[in-house]
This record gives sequence, structure tokens and C-alpha cells, in this order.
Amino acid sequence: MLKVGSNKSILGNSGATIDGCGLTLSGSKNVVIQNLSFRDWDDDAINIEKASTNVVVDHNTFTNGYDGAVDIKRASDYITVSWNRVHGHNKSMLLGHSDDNGSQDIGKLRVTYHHNYFDGSGTRHPRVRFANPVHVFNNYYRDNEYGVASTCKGGVLVENNHFDNVDEPTLVGYAGSPAGTLVQRGNLFTGSGSPQASGTVARIPYSYSLESASAVKGSVAAGAGAGKILP
Repeated sequence: MLKVGSNKSILGNSGATIDGCGLTLSGSKNVVIQNLSFRDWDDDAINIEKASTNVVVDHNTFTNGYDGAVDIKRASDYITVSWNRVHGHNKSMLLGHSDDNGSQDIGKLRVTYHHNYFDGSGTRHPRVRFANPVHVFNNYYRDNEYGVASTCKGGVLVENNHFDNVDEPTLVGYAGSPAGTLVQRGNLFTGSGSPQASGTVARIPYSYSLESASAVKGSVAAGAGAGKILP
């Protein structure tokens, strides 16, 4: 893993690729990671941990790695994951690494996921523990095992996404982890299973605009991933 310190922007030129390894942020602040292709990593592609804050992961592509594409854990906070594409990979995005880390994670791990393309990736889009609120909006899910899972008292707002052939679009509790809460609204389900929802979620602390769920497939498929940043 290549260590990334605070106050860094890692911006890839056309075709920039990280092959066989990944980036780790440990207590890092004010970091942008943009326009990179990650492949064949042997740990995580991007690991954000130990109270890293104010991080943007934007317009990257992830394929064929070992563990998480973007994993966020250990009290990291205020992070945006946007316009990324994950394909040919299983474990996409973990938020909160274990069921017994609540003392560190409760009140932290506040993350926004928007306009990401989960293109045939398997699971964890994201898989959430303890974080509340987590905001998941305007993402396009295609051919996935499951979409979003809220566990361990997490609170996730899932809105205006398109779930296309997703076995389980949203889950409350997963793989032995106790349930969190999840509110789903305005989503489009095409050839997908029934979404689960339960409880309420903390207020989203910022203003934002939403695309309609029917527009998401076109905009995200065209704009997500490395090399897709518009001038």
C-alpha cells in the first residue's frame, strides 16, 4: 500500500493506472483522489482509516482486485465517493470494518456516495456499520448480488438510484450483523428483488439536488469512471 499524507491531490493524467497495489490514508486530512484506474490490487485499492477526514474519491475505475475497492473505517469522517465505476470485482465499498468497533465509529463515518456505477460488481455498495447518516443517491446498480446493507445501528438514506437486475437492492442487517436503519425513496427497480427498509435516518446536513431515478442509468453509465471528467 502506498501511503498518502494530508493536503494532497492525486490527479491522474489520461490512462493513469495503479496496478497491483493501492493507496492508504491513515489519519490523513484534505485529500482528493481522482481520475485513476486501479486493477489487480492485493489488499484494498483505496483504504481510508484512523480518523481520516475531508476526502474526495472521484471519477476512478476499479477492477479485479483482492479486497475492497474503497474501504472507509476506524472513525474516518466527511468523505465523498462520487462518479466511480466498479466492474469485474466483488467487494466494492465497506463502511465500518467490524461489528465490535462501535465505540470508535459511532458519530463518525459520515459518507456520501453519488453517481457511482456498480457495473456487475458483487456486494458492498456500500455495506454500512454504525455510520448515520450515510447518503446514497443517484447511483446506477447493474447485475449485483446486493446493493446497500445497513447494519450495526447504521442509518442510510437511499434515494433516486436505479437498481437494474439486483438480487437484493437494500438490506437491513446482513451476514450475522445486527440491523441498522434504512430509508429508501424515489428509487427505480428493474428486474430486481424487493427492497428492505426500516426506521429513520439522521438529517442530511447539506443541500443537494437529485436527478430522477429514470435519468440515472444514462448519466452515470456515460460519466462514471476514470477518463470521464467533463471539462
